[in-house]
Amino acid sequence: MTTLTVKDLLPEDGTRGTLVGRVWLPQANGPAVVAVRGDGVFDVTAKFPTVSALCEEDNPAKALAATKGERIGDLEAIVANTPPDQRDPKKPWLLAPVDLQTLKAAGVTFAISMLERVIEERAKGNPASAEAIRKEVTRLIGDDLSKLKPGSDKAMHLKQVLIDQNAWSQYLEVGIGPDAEVFTKAPTLSSVGTGMDAGLHPKSTWNNPEPELVLFVSSRGTIVGGALGNDVNLRDFEGRSALLLSKAKDNNASCSIGPLLRLFDDSFTLDDARKLDISLNVKGQDGFVLDGHSSISMISRDPTDLVEQTIGKVHQYPDGFVLFLGTMFAPVKDRDAPGQGFTHKRDDIVTISAPQLGKLVNRMRTSDECEPWTFGIGALMKNLAQRKLI
Repeated sequence: MTTLTVKDLLPEDGTRGTLVGRVWLPQANGPAVVAVRGDGVFDVTAKFPTVSALCEEDNPAKALAATKGERIGDLEAIVANTPPDQRDPKKPWLLAPVDLQTLKAAGVTFAISMLERVIEERAKGNPASAEAIRKEVTRLIGDDLSKLKPGSDKAMHLKQVLIDQNAWSQYLEVGIGPDAEVFTKAPTLSSVGTGMDAGLHPKSTWNNPEPELVLFVSSRGTIVGGALGNDVNLRDFEGRSALLLSKAKDNNASCSIGPLLRLFDDSFTLDDARKLDISLNVKGQDGFVLDGHSSISMISRDPTDLVEQTIGKVHQYPDGFVLFLGTMFAPVKDRDAPGQGFTHKRDDIVTISAPQLGKLVNRMRTSDECEPWTFGIGALMKNLAQRKLI
């Protein structure tokens, strides 16, 4: 991992927005909720013990602006101290900007990625079979379903046509059917942030990054802000069986969120989030470069619809939740042999960026090589109690 700078972190408009992060404080042996401002990083944990608690405010951005906090240092120094290979454990470093919220993810929310999920299923996790199947699937259902509203009469008609042609798939069911796919991505507090290693299951041989917008949602179902996310995906595991989704998605360090939470205010709104263009860059030690993007404006289901399908009378989240919105990015560029497509190699540097949200940078390692996750909910509660913050 190369040294990170503030340029590798902040949105294009710098600290104009309401930016929230979490920082590990060695002197407290625990995390701090921080406000990132033009004149430094300020610990606001005395007012908001968790990011979840801040998000529960009626107006989180206004509440944070009214909280002065205690300055703990310059953002530049904290960012530079975050990568594990260069970290001084006696100095603060960045964490993922999420704590007690449940980590949820929506899948198959873009037409392009939906087609790739169908291909994975038919290839049964074998990348060598994917290209031929891709051509056949495209011949049957086309490659542009972006104007098809999930659950509509037109979508249900297409569903019946595909069933009649024996071309139906469980991925098409959640892609154009009335019910969205929403699953639990990883355990609470297990996310890694920018500058950290992100994890791949050591047995996976076909995998990819998934650049996504992550919404922060209160226990009342109010969307209060957003961050970037990498919903690391194992195409071989899920392709073999959809019942392996939990193994494909939930591994040590496989959930990356950051670099900061940007709360909604006059400078950044839900409508701005709906128009986000998210860029992806992968650089390998072998000289390989992959670029891609995902445009939220092309999502098949509105973000509010996905949130409403996640929380309500049938499911509650007392500490709120974050929701990965899915991606339209599906890598097909060959990395090695023709027809083999893309898969990660050790030490790939993945950068996910959006002008309004900054950059989320991770180095790819196998999950057993990444820093172990040891600080859970019990440890957080004990630490906050010892510091007399709860």
